[in-house]
Amino acid sequence: MTTQHPETLALHAGWRADPATGSVAVPIYQTTAYQFDSPEHAADLFGLRALGNIYTRIMNPTTDVLEKRVAALEGGVAALAVASGQAASAYALQNIARAGDNVVSSTDLYGGTWNLFANTLKDQGIEVRFVDPADPEAFARATDDKTRAYYAETLPNPKLRVFPIAEVAAIGRRFGIPLIMDNTAAPLLVRPFDHGAAVVVYSGTKFLSGHGTSIGGIVVDSGTFDWEANPARHPLLNQPDPSYHGAVWTQAVKPLGPIAYILKMRVTLLRDLGAAISPFNAFQIIQGIETVALRIRAHSENASAVARHLSGHAAVTKVIHPSTATGRDADLVAKYLPKGQGGLLGIELAGGVEAGRKFISALKLFYHVANIGDARSLAIHPATTTHSQLTEAEQIASGVTPGYVRLSIGIEHIDDILADLDQALAASQA
Repeated sequence: MTTQHPETLALHAGWRADPATGSVAVPIYQTTAYQFDSPEHAADLFGLRALGNIYTRIMNPTTDVLEKRVAALEGGVAALAVASGQAASAYALQNIARAGDNVVSSTDLYGGTWNLFANTLKDQGIEVRFVDPADPEAFARATDDKTRAYYAETLPNPKLRVFPIAEVAAIGRRFGIPLIMDNTAAPLLVRPFDHGAAVVVYSGTKFLSGHGTSIGGIVVDSGTFDWEANPARHPLLNQPDPSYHGAVWTQAVKPLGPIAYILKMRVTLLRDLGAAISPFNAFQIIQGIETVALRIRAHSENASAVARHLSGHAAVTKVIHPSTATGRDADLVAKYLPKGQGGLLGIELAGGVEAGRKFISALKLFYHVANIGDARSLAIHPATTTHSQLTEAEQIASGVTPGYVRLSIGIEHIDDILADLDQALAASQA
């Protein structure tokens, strides 16, 4: 397919019709295993001399369409779908970093990712060094010979300060370090590969799906990062891998294209750790992607309208949204989000934690849930929920204060959204 228009790719990339039945909808291949044509065919598949279906823990025809579709939307060469966004974030780093290595990450992260990096990966021997992206050179200063990757969120949840993708990607390439971008909050609004990022990760659970029914994660390889240029920087891709008969991944996959990073992740991490997405969830995420272009536009329009409405509201001390950014942050919004600013919005309430409790309790239209990106509007108080495992200092660094409420603005009629917010704000000050 030659088109690059996302509205078309979201409906057509990676699939035309089922060759057996002519089905236009992607079938759910609810199977664990696949018949091999012959002993030689099976040996070729296991030996990576041919690509094909072996076992659904590693690949599946329904999941394959999801992977191809998201890779096309991002402008990448290959993708791997996994069981959750958390698994995608973990695999993206574990694929190139091991005990004794380190990663430099933005402080502006979702609370679950922060805990994964600060504690779980630490327990595995991988150090994550947190730096403030307001100064891109902080990434360079935190880099040493054991740094394997930079990591950040395009539109951080919940800080909502746009990340300087091109600036940090350029620093990384100077050192031979890939920038891995979590683009969960900004699908179609930003394509990080266009700005120099090497890898993109998604929680497919959020805006890509929109329906809030299915959990899944996706890792996409740009195909533009030269993993061979500095072999000492990336030993896991350039040294023999004992788990696959001594395969050197950058060499083994050359006949298949620039997919060393994703193929290694598929046949080692996914094979061995098994965070496989179910075919049904892959199907559900595909269904959501078909309308993502329409939804992300509506999310952005509604969230911008909410930001305007709440600016100056007596019960709100601050509105946190890309449209309210100033100075250098506003320049980043103009550079990276010219097509819209997503559906996330934060507010600081006069009255702190108690006002936040009253506000959440009074909402009628908004759902009180630990999710973002649904077609319906959602709200949560991060300090006592999604970011409650962080210390107070870590919460502040990630953009969470005691009175902060995160809103995920849905695609309902804007008048109904504003009416619910107004009555809940009134209750928060009672």
